[in-house]
Amino acid sequence: MASSKGVRSRGLTWGALSTVAIGLLTTAVATPALAADKPAKPTIVLEHGAFADASSWNAVIKELRADGYPVVAAANPLRGPAHDAAALRSVLDHVAGPKILVGHSYGGSVISVAGANDPQVKALVYVAAFLPAPGETALELTNKYPGSTLPATLDPTPFALPDGTAGTDLYIKPGKFHHQFAADVPAGTAALMAATQRPIAQSALEETTEAAAWKDKPTWAVITTQDLNIPAEVQRYMAKRAHAHSVEVRASHSVAVSQPKTVAGVIEKAARTTR
Repeated sequence: MASSKGVRSRGLTWGALSTVAIGLLTTAVATPALAADKPAKPTIVLEHGAFADASSWNAVIKELRADGYPVVAAANPLRGPAHDAAALRSVLDHVAGPKILVGHSYGGSVISVAGANDPQVKALVYVAAFLPAPGETALELTNKYPGSTLPATLDPTPFALPDGTAGTDLYIKPGKFHHQFAADVPAGTAALMAATQRPIAQSALEETTEAAAWKDKPTWAVITTQDLNIPAEVQRYMAKRAHAHSVEVRASHSVAVSQPKTVAGVIEKAARTTR
């Protein structure tokens, strides 16, 4: 039988070993309890709109990540609400846990469909965006009140795919992009945005939506009062109808680029309120 002296020669006494064991056990028990007291933050899923791409969210993503939120910026095909919502749902299916859906511009039509009947989507945030009711189109809503100067800036471009699909893509003319889409963004940044803009199929703006997730989910809206794409009165009408928590911002349609802190703040408020 080993003596206590032999144990000491290895650098520990039985008493010290007991203290270490108790400490490890206490840590093992306490750590899960702490984790349970601090639930994980929901993932913020961002959907861009027409004439933009996922990089339009870059500055907002920086703000959200600095505050500890996981973020995914999805690529929007811009082919039509049903098609694009299916693409977004495939992204949502790969994101575990609760989510906050955020849509800019036409992206609002997409999240309205994709977020319906998904219990993991806890809230919706519409940023200078459409909040269509079932059966409505983006074009119909744009024209509900005067003020949009978008039609005169568009450059229609026919396309044809190998499978026989044909249609018309819409771009904003580069020389008109800054004033129309991003008047409060530095000219150099707006020029880059114009060069990298993603076209939307004209038919996407004429396609009716099939669902409205805002009917039964907490909803926020960032209303841009200097918007030349979706007039502020149109945004107010949709937000009021959806009983959205609205924040009005003196900004262009590209508010996520010009005022990312404001946009991120609204998103985080939605995330905190629904936890």
